[in-house]
Amino acid sequence: MSSPVPDPRRWWALALIAAAQFMVIMDTSIIGVALPEIQRALGFSQGDLSWVFNAYVVAFGGLLLLGGRLSDLLGARRVFAAGWAVLTGASLLAGLATNVPLEIAGRALQGVGAALIAPAALTLLMTLFSHSPRELGRAFALYGAAAPAGGTAGVFLGGVLTEWADWRWVFLVNIPVGLIALAATAAVLPAGIARRGRIDWAGAGAVTGALSLAVVGIVRANQVGWSSLQTLGALGGAGALLALFVAIQARRREPLVRLGILRAPNLAAANLAIALLGAAWIPLWFFLNLYLQQVLGYGAFASGAALLPMTALIMAVMVGVTGALVARLGFRPPLVVGLALLAGGAAWLSLVPADGSFLVNVLPATLLAALGMALAYIPALGAALSGARPEEGGLASGIVNTSYQVGSALGLAAMTALATARGADRLADPGALTEGFQAAFIGAAAIAGLAALAALAWIRRPRPAAPPAEAPAERSEPVHELV
Repeated sequence: MSSPVPDPRRWWALALIAAAQFMVIMDTSIIGVALPEIQRALGFSQGDLSWVFNAYVVAFGGLLLLGGRLSDLLGARRVFAAGWAVLTGASLLAGLATNVPLEIAGRALQGVGAALIAPAALTLLMTLFSHSPRELGRAFALYGAAAPAGGTAGVFLGGVLTEWADWRWVFLVNIPVGLIALAATAAVLPAGIARRGRIDWAGAGAVTGALSLAVVGIVRANQVGWSSLQTLGALGGAGALLALFVAIQARRREPLVRLGILRAPNLAAANLAIALLGAAWIPLWFFLNLYLQQVLGYGAFASGAALLPMTALIMAVMVGVTGALVARLGFRPPLVVGLALLAGGAAWLSLVPADGSFLVNVLPATLLAALGMALAYIPALGAALSGARPEEGGLASGIVNTSYQVGSALGLAAMTALATARGADRLADPGALTEGFQAAFIGAAAIAGLAALAALAWIRRPRPAAPPAEAPAERSEPVHELV
């Protein structure tokens, strides 16, 4: 059987796809150093400030599976372009917002755009490079490197824009990039083929509503009380909507998630691990930004520069070390060690004093945590994808990305509630702020430690695949090498 003819535009297309991955990740990191300025300009309370991040990840995580389904049915290029259009318009709204509700709405719409872009981009990559396992491996490497590069660029660019332009530019910078991406989409991406099928709108609404209510309940609990009707109602509603989502998936002929896929080897355990990884890492990153600026007095640019060693280490280790370790040792050893190092780094950060030094109290701890993140993330992804059937690789990818975003949102909500209860809402008191941030770092360390124990107990080495009957023209890399 002859191989498909490669698209001559595929490397230009890969540049656009990698740029999309870069921007989707950058939009989660670029706001970090701008948070205190956004808080002062728009009047966010310390407890509600986390919604600048959570509004994005709730929409992103809640709608990722729907984005993948739309990409399958309507064509990946069409959904990719629609995502850029939504992201560009939402960035304009967030950048020009004059009050808290408009800012949160803009961030949520950015998450909607990202939920359309991300799965469509992965589908396009697979389509363009399916003719050659070797080229597919190179394409995955470049695509994967775009994520830590986006995180690194977001930290630095956020500091530059906030310090020397205006905090609004951390959102407005997306507009020219979005317009260029829309113009390039039709020129370099294959049109794709739409196919018949049903869209599970009810399931998508139920899972997004469940996540939103859970975050609202946790974030507001310190203000209204954990036993209040408002908190219990929000958390109870989240549980009811989650149960409704499961019931819908069990009855649908074409569900967003075929529940049987959760029985695939390692998939459930790896998704638990990556959800807990997000629940530990994102609060650490969030409160580290606030500690640098609100306690140590760093400006936006200095704060962004202070985080560069951490993000650069993540990029270097992910690209140059983690893949080789997974190929040699399998998924579990680097995942467990990475989660343990992340727990150690977060625990070290919990010792920061109100009069701390960056070089002594912050830098070593953040480098340890960053090393742990870099070792854990790719093995968790690989473990989740390795057990799925080939025809359900896209679904498995959507589930694991959703798990990370859901874990990030719920972890940040819980650590925000913990930090606020311990004094993080007393902006004029550096000692109280530090005590609140220390509590959040301890919580992040506990979550990462729990994730390490879960991975140690439940992640298993996948069984080797049977050798093919006849050798292919090019070597087909195992899943853990491709990832």
